[in-house]
Amino acid sequence: MTGMTSSARPLLNRRLAEFGTTIFAEMSALALRTGSVNLGQGFPDTDGPEEVREAAVKALRDGRGNQYPPGPGVPELRTAIAAHQRRRYGLTLDPDTEVLVTAGATEAIAASLLALLEPGDEVVALEPYYDSYAACIALAGATRVPVTLRPREGRFHLDLDKLRDAVTDRTRLLLINTPHNPTGTVLTREELSVIAALAVERDLLVVTDEVYEHLVHDDAEHVPLSTFPGMRDRTVTLSSAGKTFSFTGWKVGWVTGTPELVTAVRSAKQYLTYVSAGPFQYAVAEALALPDTYFDAFRADMLAKRDLLAAGLTEAGFAVYRPAGTYFVTADIRPLGETDGIAFCRALPERAGVVAIPNAVFYDHREAGAPFVRFAFCKRTEVLADAAERLRNAFAR
Repeated sequence: MTGMTSSARPLLNRRLAEFGTTIFAEMSALALRTGSVNLGQGFPDTDGPEEVREAAVKALRDGRGNQYPPGPGVPELRTAIAAHQRRRYGLTLDPDTEVLVTAGATEAIAASLLALLEPGDEVVALEPYYDSYAACIALAGATRVPVTLRPREGRFHLDLDKLRDAVTDRTRLLLINTPHNPTGTVLTREELSVIAALAVERDLLVVTDEVYEHLVHDDAEHVPLSTFPGMRDRTVTLSSAGKTFSFTGWKVGWVTGTPELVTAVRSAKQYLTYVSAGPFQYAVAEALALPDTYFDAFRADMLAKRDLLAAGLTEAGFAVYRPAGTYFVTADIRPLGETDGIAFCRALPERAGVVAIPNAVFYDHREAGAPFVRFAFCKRTEVLADAAERLRNAFAR
């Protein structure tokens, strides 16, 4: 076309116009520039089990997965995922038709939403939410309808009446995350039962993000939504290896559901990465078969780290919401005389030598998340102790 200038039409797809550089990139760069302790992005600072890492090395050396693996994932991993779901939750899955391996849970989210949504559909999601949810809903041309988790009595609560009110004739899908990032809430059996009944009553699809399924604390219990009556045929369940085995860079995730649902998601996924992480898939298959002692020790270690960081934040003057799941602590900055979490987090590296993430970036209603900040405790004990000391020195009166 002639006469067209670069300013005549924006280069970025209008559906992504509201999304800039992620807050994680900004805060990680700030951590590097200031030499701060980075409790922002949720990745461990140590590797996972040595036997799992060696399984990846062996797969590389044996030439397994060095070329394109099968599109749905290597059979060994799909079989291991099905066995894990059966052993943990009593779910019976056909590894050939009801399991799909993805490039981490993030691709699983994208493929599921792109496959299942049409332009104009509404998606009800729990707010605050993982930032890729909003972007993927937008890419699908759908509309997100947030239902806000509200803080009360030391935890963030889902108002089930507001969830029901959010569903309209245009609602296609519920997007549920439990254990919930960033608040650490773990939905109870009673809450999940109401969500399931609502999905059945209104004939809704459900995508449930369960990547923190093995990170539940105290008396909390993770119960997959697909185990509830009427949910097997309408639920796409997502999880991944990164959070459970501390190999976040491998990007091995998965989708489970009925053959019809998995086929739909695979139809979109095949045009995203097609396949990924070949040798690592064999290693994750071995990881999923680790004995219960691994998972018990993993939870115990994270529980101790949660309590260490929560105590340090409390002593520094924050109001702390002790999470029932995940490896994030949400803290309220208002007792420190602050109200703007974004400004607070941008200034925190210079003030205290610590990096956190402002929860407001996970909200459509940013004012609801304005006073909250998120700290990751999936770090070495000495790193958490150092961060707690820095925060106490900066803020404790």
